[in-house]
Amino acid sequence: MRVLQYFDLHGKVAVVTGASRGLGRAFAQALGEAGASLALLSRDADAGLAAAGELQADGIRAKFFAVDVTDREEMATVADAVTDALGPVDVLVNNAGTCIHLPALEVTPEEWRTVLEVNLDGVWNGCQIFGAGMVERRTGSIINIGSMSGFVVNRPQWQPGYNASKAAVHHLTRSLAAEWARFGVRVNALAPGYVRTEMAPVDDPRYRPRWIDDAPMGRTAEPVELGPSIVYLASEASSFMTGEVVVIDGGYTLH
Repeated sequence: MRVLQYFDLHGKVAVVTGASRGLGRAFAQALGEAGASLALLSRDADAGLAAAGELQADGIRAKFFAVDVTDREEMATVADAVTDALGPVDVLVNNAGTCIHLPALEVTPEEWRTVLEVNLDGVWNGCQIFGAGMVERRTGSIINIGSMSGFVVNRPQWQPGYNASKAAVHHLTRSLAAEWARFGVRVNALAPGYVRTEMAPVDDPRYRPRWIDDAPMGRTAEPVELGPSIVYLASEASSFMTGEVVVIDGGYTLH
């Protein structure tokens, strides 16, 4: 094949969780433009339906499914619905996530569980439920969205639950990659730095000295900048790559 053909996702079915906005929306756009049929998963039905409509207007095959990734029964039901509507799943992007900014001694047990349930249990549910079909068919690519916060402690805000959950996602990725490689299923992670989304107030002047000025590139990313890396990880372009955590952070973790 010619080199760009390795990035082609025509005939593939891709699932993106947390797909209604932010990074998930950008990931869905990139995968759709590369040719994949899309299942958009989100708790926000209005935003999810709107995102699906926008993708369809671009000529992309996309369908929205309402689901809470922390609810295992819901996820199993949606996995069957996705397969019925679009076909067997080839690509899974576990993107849904949440963050609570509080010092450790102020985090309640409920807040701790909320972050871990979405960021770690949700990823586990997606990997196990959709991964089962991939293992059975002996093909597939799973991309878990981690964070540079799995390597560094962010400042000035404190977010112990988020940091711990993303470090766990990175090692879960490696564990599944080692176990499922013999079944033809690749599992990698993408670890973004600061990106301009609703979850990251990158324009708040309180955060600029640590969030932006500390990064060698001196800026945050736009969601669209991470889309091509998702296509690379999803496609045959990365066919000999598994168990890796790809850090895209403007150089933030270099020091």
